[in-house]
Amino acid sequence: MTRLLLILTSTFLALAACTPVGPTTGADGQPVQRVYRIKAKDTANIQFRVLDSVNALRVAAGTGPLELDSQLTAAAATHARDMSVQNRPWHFGSDGSSPLDRVSRSGYLGELIGENISETYENESETIAAWMDTPSTREVILSPRAKKLGVSWFQEPNGKIWWTMVTGS
Repeated sequence: MTRLLLILTSTFLALAACTPVGPTTGADGQPVQRVYRIKAKDTANIQFRVLDSVNALRVAAGTGPLELDSQLTAAAATHARDMSVQNRPWHFGSDGSSPLDRVSRSGYLGELIGENISETYENESETIAAWMDTPSTREVILSPRAKKLGVSWFQEPNGKIWWTMVTGS
């Protein structure tokens, strides 16, 4: 009897490990949004994945690759956190700053080309894809004048991610 109970328990645990936790579709039949959690140790990997993705898109469009820039990344990080504080995705800071102001404050000496922002639960690849679907944000990514890239995010405890990408000459 003990042996049978042990086999049944083992089988149950093995099957339970294979099934997803919670529903995979909502009441509307659409997939349930999964939270994409970013760990501090993933920062460099995500930044380089964004850079690689953007550069692949740029090469396909016939424009040159970008380089990561720490000052543009600092400006992006400041704005990502500030959008969370304001609880709205827009290009102006809580202090009234514009993207140009933030880039200048970061010490960047080049020209600001553009800023893309997003409020989402999506990962970096899905966010870039959404930006590429909109002409104005696609232009920030593909601008032939852009030579540098800064990218950062702020993730709230509920999983919402505030993404900011800045390009410069």
